[in-house]
Amino acid sequence: MNIRVLDEHDASLYQELRLSALKINPEAFGSTYEREVEFSLETVVERIKPTRDKFVLGAFDDRGSLVGIVAFVRESGLKTAHKSNVFGMFVAPEKSGQGLGKSLMLELISKARDCEGIEQINLAVISENVIARKLYDSLGFKVYGVEQRALKYNGKYFDEDYMVLRL
Repeated sequence: MNIRVLDEHDASLYQELRLSALKINPEAFGSTYEREVEFSLETVVERIKPTRDKFVLGAFDDRGSLVGIVAFVRESGLKTAHKSNVFGMFVAPEKSGQGLGKSLMLELISKARDCEGIEQINLAVISENVIARKLYDSLGFKVYGVEQRALKYNGKYFDEDYMVLRL
């Protein structure tokens, strides 16, 4: 397995996996397949292009297929620049249960530690997503709040746990 920061050359692979994630687990993301399927390749390029304050990690299998993604974004405010957020974590179902999610998150945490001034990493996870919660717990993330009815999809509400890892 090869994990690296994605760049503009990976945009179409990223978009394909992201759209798959939105179809497979629509309740787990704030966005929707219907919204993102309309994104141009240029929009996706801008979304994943790494900067000092954001990057998307991709996990590639031995055949070079993108099978896992996770995004890191630093807060931009003067008083919040010590914080960062994890977004869009997804591992292809055929690679689930092989430790890929943990490897992606460990790499993200390592890279976050290298970002000057980052003191904590925040994320939100659907409260019912036991597998993801177990992963984040194992990495040292702690729940600091719960938003009830945070997301609504197909008439059903989903609570989100807000978690933090202090670096």
